[in-house]
Amino acid sequence: MNQLVLENNDFLRQFEVMVDDTMARIEYAEQERKIFLTKLIVPENIASPEFKDEFIKTVLEHVADRNLKVVPTSPEIAGFLRKNKRYKELLPVGIKL
Repeated sequence: MNQLVLENNDFLRQFEVMVDDTMARIEYAEQERKIFLTKLIVPENIASPEFKDEFIKTVLEHVADRNLKVVPTSPEIAGFLRKNKRYKELLPVGIKL
């Protein structure tokens, strides 16, 4: 898969990726040093499991670079974190998946 170009749209509070004139997004809310990933929106024409995993991974790496903790309120993002234990250190103390 090609490298995704992630845009952080602060105004709409979402991470965005364009693929063939189609936008995929992860909505978020930021509070103190935590980022709540609330909703994954991927249009059907690009909604392969591989794309979703790559998109979530790209967002998590961006969040890690900003030294934020992740609170996944989206079931799909929580499921990704459950399957990919290497991102466990991004979870705040006390959050178990």
